[in-house]
Amino acid sequence: MIWNDLHRPFLILAPMEGVTDVIFRQVVARAGRPDLFFTEFTNVSSYASEKGRDNALERLEIAPSDSPIIAQIWGKNPEHFAKTCEALESLGFVGVDLNFGCPDKHVNKAGGGAAMIKTPELAVECFRNAVRSTNLPVSIKTRLGWAKLDEYEDWLSTLLNEHPAALTVHLRTKKEMSKVPAHYELIPEIIKLRDTLSPETKLIINGDIKDRTAALKLHETYPEVDGFMIGRGVFANPYCFTDHTPTREELMDLLRFHLDLHEAESKKHYLSYEPLKHFFKIYINNFPGASDLRAKLMETHSVPEARAIIES
Repeated sequence: MIWNDLHRPFLILAPMEGVTDVIFRQVVARAGRPDLFFTEFTNVSSYASEKGRDNALERLEIAPSDSPIIAQIWGKNPEHFAKTCEALESLGFVGVDLNFGCPDKHVNKAGGGAAMIKTPELAVECFRNAVRSTNLPVSIKTRLGWAKLDEYEDWLSTLLNEHPAALTVHLRTKKEMSKVPAHYELIPEIIKLRDTLSPETKLIINGDIKDRTAALKLHETYPEVDGFMIGRGVFANPYCFTDHTPTREELMDLLRFHLDLHEAESKKHYLSYEPLKHFFKIYINNFPGASDLRAKLMETHSVPEARAIIES
């Protein structure tokens, strides 16, 4: 099982909608890959319907550099969880992760993501259906609660009583989003819950962990934590899973690689160019003329246009 093969403390790139797709994961792998990748989350109801399956399969695309990789899924229909999980092993994944923590209002309105915190019985049913339908280890990613911090004990206990292979806890509530510092003060209590209810479950902490150095420092303080997940830190430094400080030219080369991948992927199926612009700030910052260069790139409408500006 993949979770037993990882050396502690292992590092994971957090699944982020519109960010950690098959293209950007290859960029991170070139800069310095984490121990484990997660996909963007895929709606189980999309996969379960013939109309939405092609789109779901695009989101579940894997590159050679992704391995090992976990498929993350979300939804609220237990039968759809089962149907999706049945297919994941054959697609090359080493595990499946259930998203019970996404704070997006559209996802929550549909009953998925963090909304599962308000329907614990349904969450358990979805988890059990997933476990029954696959030989892959099933893990969960969630938050401390919906609106109040004191929800964490009952909610995490409910999940740990199901003995997931791993449990990732984003140390904020849904209501807090990312507007407050992560609640590191609760890590000792979460460790106690894990050790009491499901000691075999790997515990992963997420929230305000910017790079490998920060993760290792946290591990010194909380050695019982098995792994750490880095999300927004990758925007500040795509080399965040290493000890390397990239040069300006290395970042520009990484941007060129990103553009090449986007262009190649667009030949397989349509990709909008506009979302690519969100990544420019990762590579072009903190050097003289960076803001002007970034502004010019934001006015482009295609990869060839972007390349021309970079090379000029």
